Amino acid sequence: MPEPAVPPTPPVPLAALLAREDLALRQIAGPAGPGIVLHGAHTSEMADPYPYLLGGELLLTAGVHIPEAAGSGGAPGRAEPGPGAAFEDYVSRIVAAGGAALGFGVAPVHDTVPRALVAACEAHGLPLLEVPPRTTFSAVARAVWQLMERARTAELRRVTEAQQSLAAAASRPDPVPSVLRQLAQRVGGRAVLYGPEGTEIAGAGRASAADASLAGLARLLGSRASATASDTTAAGDHLAAYALGAGRGFVLGVAAPRRDPGDHTIASVAAVLLSLLTGEHRSGSGAARSSALVRLLLGAAPTEVAPLLGGERWFVVHARPDAQAPPLPAPPERGDPHLPVAASALGAGLGSPLVDLGRDVVRVLVPAGRAPRPQPGWTLGVSADAAPADWPAADAQAARALARARATRSALVRHGTGAGLLDLVPADEAHAHARTLLAPIDSSAASATLIETLRTWLSLHGSWDRTAVALAVHRNTVRQRIARCAALLGTDLDDPDVRMELWFSLKRR
Repeated sequence: MPEPAVPPTPPVPLAALLAREDLALRQIAGPAGPGIVLHGAHTSEMADPYPYLLGGELLLTAGVHIPEAAGSGGAPGRAEPGPGAAFEDYVSRIVAAGGAALGFGVAPVHDTVPRALVAACEAHGLPLLEVPPRTTFSAVARAVWQLMERARTAELRRVTEAQQSLAAAASRPDPVPSVLRQLAQRVGGRAVLYGPEGTEIAGAGRASAADASLAGLARLLGSRASATASDTTAAGDHLAAYALGAGRGFVLGVAAPRRDPGDHTIASVAAVLLSLLTGEHRSGSGAARSSALVRLLLGAAPTEVAPLLGGERWFVVHARPDAQAPPLPAPPERGDPHLPVAASALGAGLGSPLVDLGRDVVRVLVPAGRAPRPQPGWTLGVSADAAPADWPAADAQAARALARARATRSALVRHGTGAGLLDLVPADEAHAHARTLLAPIDSSAASATLIETLRTWLSLHGSWDRTAVALAVHRNTVRQRIARCAALLGTDLDDPDVRMELWFSLKRR
């Protein structure tokens, strides 16, 4: 006979069904304890129920196929030869089909449970329940399904809570050990990350005699093309191994004293998270960014570390969530908890992980081969593509482009890079002229504020309102600053020739 397959339904302890006082069920034969579980309920009066059972059911019968006097005589536990053989065959077929228990209804066919049936169930280790006359089979079946529904809901809640805790663990400073600790706690066993050579990289949970078997299973999986493998040790420990990504050699091993229905789902979520965490380090991109940061902190120039980041020329992008938004929180962890996630999503949309969440702006370094495009929900200012040595200037360009984008309510504004009249004047002479013309402002106490206000005001064609929006100040403040610039320069800023000269100087300053 083929081995019966238990349906993939949440198991219900038989003890939970017996505890229902409204059913008044009584176990009169067979083993008892928490290990006896049900996966459903089925009613049948067939003499041979084997073809109709899936496995794991509580089979309910009123004994219609059994003669009324069959097995009723003799001492308890001793069946008469004819009826006893019939009951022996009947119970053996239920056990062969994977039936979990038998419920016998007292009345209307039989006044008591046949003694031969009791003996057969005891001999074959099949739990036998007496169903009283006032309890219908439909009530018993409904109680089983209700208990299964509660078990399913509890299991879904357990899996959901485990997924949330694993995701939170993956965001901690030590993500790999944190995920392993959380997984070991959730399955009540041990979780181990093995490297490409089968060596243990990190582990969590109490070590046990199953560790050697788990390591062997992980090495076996690493040498095959399959994604998962499972085994059971002689001591009853359940082992499972999960390959983390194709061809990278990392394997997650899990050992637990039991295997609950949701454990595979929980371990699979952990495997996906660990695959992402190990994948970045394996690809080298995460290690390269860390190396670049360390070198910068130790005094290296941007031009030296730029090759580690994957590009020779870059765009600097300044972004704000909304054209009229207030200043961004600083530091971000004390502000909107969703903003760091949104900033990371912005970087992903622009094709770069190099994101800085500051107080006034989100800044992103984008390789020149990926021209920034408008992103939903963001206002962007984009610099001209620049070499690492020119990143500070590109940062200023992006800031001015963002201010113009906010003032004009545009989704994206790029810094102009085309050739024009400015390129006809030698750079040295242009710079000298700019220093001379703007010297009165540069020598003032608020030179940086006045220069930025003048630049923005001229770029927006002298609009007080749009300049106020771009600088996030009141329009009267703009008027006062522009009046101060006119007084320092001793000129009429309404004259288009003066404006042209000042714009030329600001572009070459």
